[in-house]
Amino acid sequence: MARITVKVEPLHADGTACDHAVSPSGKPRDPDSGCTGRCSYRVWCSSCGQVGEPHGLRVLAEPEQSRHRAQHQAQLAATR
Repeated sequence: MARITVKVEPLHADGTACDHAVSPSGKPRDPDSGCTGRCSYRVWCSSCGQVGEPHGLRVLAEPEQSRHRAQHQAQLAATR
């Protein structure tokens, strides 16, 4: 069985993933990077894709990440 990863990804306002270095405020550290800043965070599962709706704060996305990971662990335990 392939490994399943569940992660929280930062997003730009247009919904694209943001992998730029940002300050604590969410603004880009390098103004010439073309980054518009982080706007929201989504939970992404390598098996299921996007989980739920994006959240405005990372701290709000993390419980959903934990719940989704626990669902996969429960499914794996049930098949053993």
